[in-house]
Amino acid sequence: MEHLSWSFQDRIATIKINRPPANALSSGLLKEISAVLDEVEHHADIRVILIHGEGRFFSAGADIKEFTTIESGTEFSKLASYGQELFERMENFSKPIIAAIHGAALGGGLELAMACHIRLVTEKAKLGLPELQLGLVPGFAGTQRLPRFVGFARAAEMLFTSDPITGAEAVQYGLANRAYSDEELLEQAYSMAKKIAKKSPVSVKATIELLNYSKTAEFHQGVKKEAELFGEVFVSEDGKEGITAFIEKREPSFKGN
Repeated sequence: MEHLSWSFQDRIATIKINRPPANALSSGLLKEISAVLDEVEHHADIRVILIHGEGRFFSAGADIKEFTTIESGTEFSKLASYGQELFERMENFSKPIIAAIHGAALGGGLELAMACHIRLVTEKAKLGLPELQLGLVPGFAGTQRLPRFVGFARAAEMLFTSDPITGAEAVQYGLANRAYSDEELLEQAYSMAKKIAKKSPVSVKATIELLNYSKTAEFHQGVKKEAELFGEVFVSEDGKEGITAFIEKREPSFKGN
């Protein structure tokens, strides 16, 4: 593993994202997450998974520079589909996954966090989907999961303005479960994981399955449409301009095509 490490104790697997400086989600990192899930899925001694970021951030978003190596809309749509399938696997995973979020969970980082069953945050953490700031759209099911947590109106505001919310606001809006100080976050996350780890694995797995029955057919249709439009927007002139402006650290100039 190049960007992930994991260990287990007290029936808890702790996964650490370590891809400085921002723990950006590259395609390689997504594959490493999938590989770790393969390892822990049938590990009888592991009952709960805790995921957090090393350094300043949980994850500040997708790897924009990697996007410059992709040329076709079809390839962008395939990348989106891969991320969606991975996060769908996490949401349906047989063992509860807790995200401990500090610093920032933005773009793909928030989409990763939303695929976890529980989100614990620091009070001043920043959570948001700023893709429209770059002339892009979320691609890892962010447009479909965010409204389920915060409601349509709040999701529309967050997406259209690209403004992040704080960890404290995330709890208020239903996006996160609890907010703690920076010093308390991991301790409290581990304490919750230990409490869950005492439960019957059979009943926990069944509860995860039942919770996911709340998803509608429209959710899955929306995810598929998101991947399609993700590819179309990325190869638009505005999409190219947004990525270029981000890399050049300047304001984008969007023309509407």
